Amino acid sequence: MRVLILGAGVSGAAAARLARRCGYRVTVYDRSDAPTRRLAAEGFATVSGDWRADLLEGVEVVVTSPGFAETSPPITDALEAGVEVWSEIEFAARHLERPIVAVTGTNGKTTVTELISSMLKAGGVDAPALGNIGAPLSDAVGEEMDVAVVETSSFQLRFIDRFHPRIAVVTNVAVDHLDWHRSEGSYRKAKARIFENQGPDDDLVFDGDDAGARDLVSVARSRRWAVGSGEGEGDWGIRGDVLRIPGGEVELDRLAIDDPILLTDVALAAVVAGLHGLGTEAVATVASSFRPSPHRRTVVGTWRGIRFVDDSKATNPHAAVAAIAAFAPVVLIAGGQAKGLDLRPLVEHPGVRRVVAIGEAAPVLEAFDPEKVIRVDGLTEAVQEATAVARVGDTVLLAPGCASFDMFASYAERGDAFTDAVSTIMEVPR
Repeated sequence: MRVLILGAGVSGAAAARLARRCGYRVTVYDRSDAPTRRLAAEGFATVSGDWRADLLEGVEVVVTSPGFAETSPPITDALEAGVEVWSEIEFAARHLERPIVAVTGTNGKTTVTELISSMLKAGGVDAPALGNIGAPLSDAVGEEMDVAVVETSSFQLRFIDRFHPRIAVVTNVAVDHLDWHRSEGSYRKAKARIFENQGPDDDLVFDGDDAGARDLVSVARSRRWAVGSGEGEGDWGIRGDVLRIPGGEVELDRLAIDDPILLTDVALAAVVAGLHGLGTEAVATVASSFRPSPHRRTVVGTWRGIRFVDDSKATNPHAAVAAIAAFAPVVLIAGGQAKGLDLRPLVEHPGVRRVVAIGEAAPVLEAFDPEKVIRVDGLTEAVQEATAVARVGDTVLLAPGCASFDMFASYAERGDAFTDAVSTIMEVPR
């Protein structure tokens, strides 16, 4: 079989290596020259530069990376030519002889994936976290494991065919990535593909308090496990002072978690652990010591009665609004690449006293309310302005609601810059 790999980055390179191990003829295309040179050094046939439709000649399968939007010429040309297009997770899953737990959602999927993997490991199950969170799924093919816990994005789910998780998890669903997908409907349809191949013997765990998740899973054929606070459709989750999961209950005072979003993440993961037959001890052990990855609602410090929180991972309005609600009242630092999303809620949320706007989206934010929004050029200046207008009891919150790529290489670099700027301010004597 002849395979064309789109993208020479981490997932594309992993797919290329898997294809070669399978004995397929492989060509790798990437717009950039540097990553293709690295793969060429490994003996792969590579092409860089402008896309050419003749690269599809003789190709039976295209394996695509998230860097190629569904409307990009390599994808549309392949589909028009009748060539199958698979994402890397679809390609890898066809060669993986282990059950899959797959996690998706607009926000929280990385944390839930980490928690599931940790809980299963605590219960003696070899369950590495893969996909967006770590090694590509292609790299895990042939490795010893009991179950693969895979974080999956809408980009990856858009181009599946047989991808079939034994357990699927939907954390929440709001609008995102309209710069990649053609529409809100296309985005939601991609998310729904996580349970497309599930049947009545498979399990689907979701946040029953999230309207978007409830609506998305309503057509699923799998067994549905709604997790929530009891105020929505949740049959499992927080009930008074206990976390209720299949197999038992965990007292909340054992978890020492006061972040409601993280508690929901723990509940989703705990139900998955329960479905694997794990007892409450593994759940409690992991949840009591778990700390989210950096730049996810991380308290940087407090200075003169003002708290500083880094939630640079909040790259869409849905995530930013959740952080605002958790830390209100806030002076919000927001902006960046808006991805075609509506940023108005960031300015109009009642928990926001002032907004300091940065990046490409700064003029858009300012236009919503010129008196409430302060427009600045950079993140250091944003921290300074936010501190100047903050009051005792406020939180200066970096929850941009946007991607970082107009100013930074990643959300992590943006969060580090915020932390550095806050550290400089905190060095000022009281």
